[in-house]
Amino acid sequence: MSITETGGPTATQSPEIPSTWRAFARCIDNPDWMFVQGAAQREAVTICRHCPVLVPCAADALDSRTEFGVWGGMTERRRRALLKDHPDIESWADFFASHRPESATARLASPPCRNTGNRRRD
Repeated sequence: MSITETGGPTATQSPEIPSTWRAFARCIDNPDWMFVQGAAQREAVTICRHCPVLVPCAADALDSRTEFGVWGGMTERRRRALLKDHPDIESWADFFASHRPESATARLASPPCRNTGNRRRD
Protein backbone atom coordinates (compact mmCIF):
# COMPACT_ATOMS: atom_id res chain seq x y z
CA MET A 1 0.00 0.00 0.00
CA SER A 2 1.42 3.37 -0.94
CA ILE A 3 0.36 6.65 0.58
CA THR A 4 0.46 9.95 -1.26
CA GLU A 5 3.09 12.31 0.10
CA THR A 6 1.75 15.73 -0.68
CA GLY A 7 4.02 18.65 -1.22
CA GLY A 8 1.18 21.03 -1.93
CA PRO A 9 -0.33 23.69 0.24
CA THR A 10 -2.04 22.83 3.48
CA ALA A 11 -5.45 23.99 4.59
CA THR A 12 -5.61 27.32 6.37
CA GLN A 13 -8.09 26.18 9.02
CA SER A 14 -10.25 29.22 8.54
CA PRO A 15 -13.88 28.90 9.59
CA GLU A 16 -14.67 28.44 5.90
CA ILE A 17 -12.78 25.31 4.99
CA PRO A 18 -11.88 25.28 1.31
CA SER A 19 -13.52 22.41 -0.49
CA THR A 20 -10.19 21.66 -2.19
CA TRP A 21 -8.67 20.19 0.99
CA ARG A 22 -9.50 16.69 -0.25
CA ALA A 23 -6.92 17.01 -3.03
CA PHE A 24 -4.16 17.11 -0.40
CA ALA A 25 -5.32 14.15 1.70
CA ARG A 26 -2.88 11.27 2.19
CA CYS A 27 -5.64 8.81 1.30
CA ILE A 28 -6.33 10.44 -2.08
CA ASP A 29 -4.87 7.53 -4.06
CA ASN A 30 -7.24 5.00 -2.54
CA PRO A 31 -10.06 6.37 -0.37
CA ASP A 32 -11.37 2.81 0.08
CA TRP A 33 -8.66 2.39 2.74
CA MET A 34 -10.75 4.61 4.95
CA PHE A 35 -13.95 2.53 4.71
CA VAL A 36 -12.98 -0.54 6.68
CA GLN A 37 -14.29 -2.21 9.81
CA GLY A 38 -12.90 -3.65 12.99
CA ALA A 39 -9.15 -3.78 13.59
CA ALA A 40 -8.44 -2.43 10.09
CA GLN A 41 -9.70 0.94 11.32
CA ARG A 42 -6.53 1.31 13.43
CA GLU A 43 -4.44 1.15 10.25
CA ALA A 44 -6.71 3.65 8.55
CA VAL A 45 -6.33 6.04 11.49
CA THR A 46 -2.53 5.82 11.17
CA ILE A 47 -2.79 6.97 7.55
CA CYS A 48 -4.39 10.16 8.89
CA ARG A 49 -1.81 10.77 11.59
CA HIS A 50 0.51 12.95 9.50
CA CYS A 51 -1.98 14.10 6.89
CA PRO A 52 -1.70 17.82 6.12
CA VAL A 53 -5.49 18.15 6.03
CA LEU A 54 -6.35 16.17 9.17
CA VAL A 55 -8.19 19.05 10.86
CA PRO A 56 -10.38 20.20 7.94
CA CYS A 57 -11.19 16.55 7.20
CA ALA A 58 -12.29 15.97 10.80
CA ALA A 59 -14.25 19.23 10.89
CA ASP A 60 -16.01 18.43 7.62
CA ALA A 61 -16.96 14.94 8.80
CA LEU A 62 -18.26 16.24 12.13
CA ASP A 63 -20.09 19.23 10.65
CA SER A 64 -21.77 17.10 8.00
CA ARG A 65 -22.47 14.25 10.45
CA THR A 66 -20.69 11.74 8.19
CA GLU A 67 -21.67 8.29 9.41
CA PHE A 68 -19.26 5.93 7.68
CA GLY A 69 -15.51 5.62 7.33
CA VAL A 70 -12.45 7.04 9.01
CA TRP A 71 -12.28 10.81 8.59
CA GLY A 72 -9.82 13.19 10.16
CA GLY A 73 -8.20 10.36 12.09
CA MET A 74 -11.47 9.42 13.77
CA THR A 75 -13.50 6.27 13.51
CA GLU A 76 -17.28 6.34 13.24
CA ARG A 77 -17.52 5.51 16.94
CA ARG A 78 -15.22 8.37 17.95
CA ARG A 79 -17.12 10.92 15.85
CA ARG A 80 -20.44 9.77 17.32
CA ALA A 81 -19.03 10.12 20.84
CA LEU A 82 -17.74 13.64 20.16
CA LEU A 83 -21.06 14.72 18.68
CA LYS A 84 -22.94 13.23 21.63
CA ASP A 85 -20.60 14.77 24.23
CA HIS A 86 -20.60 18.22 22.59
CA PRO A 87 -24.08 18.92 21.16
CA ASP A 88 -23.54 22.65 21.74
CA ILE A 89 -20.82 22.92 19.08
CA GLU A 90 -22.47 24.24 15.94
CA SER A 91 -19.35 24.42 13.76
CA TRP A 92 -16.44 22.08 14.34
CA ALA A 93 -14.40 24.07 11.83
CA ASP A 94 -14.81 27.18 14.02
CA PHE A 95 -14.13 25.16 17.16
CA PHE A 96 -10.88 23.69 15.83
CA ALA A 97 -9.75 27.07 14.49
CA SER A 98 -10.29 28.75 17.85
CA HIS A 99 -8.62 25.97 19.88
CA ARG A 100 -5.50 25.47 17.81
CA PRO A 101 -2.25 26.25 19.63
CA GLU A 102 -0.07 28.97 18.10
CA SER A 103 2.64 26.44 17.16
CA ALA A 104 0.13 24.49 15.08
CA THR A 105 -0.82 27.64 13.20
CA ALA A 106 2.80 28.27 12.28
CA ARG A 107 3.24 24.65 11.26
CA LEU A 108 0.21 24.80 8.96
CA ALA A 109 1.48 27.95 7.29
CA SER A 110 4.78 26.37 6.29
CA PRO A 111 5.26 23.72 3.61
CA PRO A 112 5.70 20.12 4.76
CA CYS A 113 9.24 19.07 5.66
CA ARG A 114 11.09 16.71 3.41
CA ASN A 115 13.61 14.43 5.05
CA THR A 116 16.73 14.71 2.96
CA GLY A 117 18.71 12.28 5.07
CA ASN A 118 22.29 12.86 6.05
CA ARG A 119 23.69 13.28 2.55
CA ARG A 120 26.66 15.55 2.25
CA ARG A 121 26.67 18.06 -0.53
CA ASP A 122 30.26 18.35 -1.79
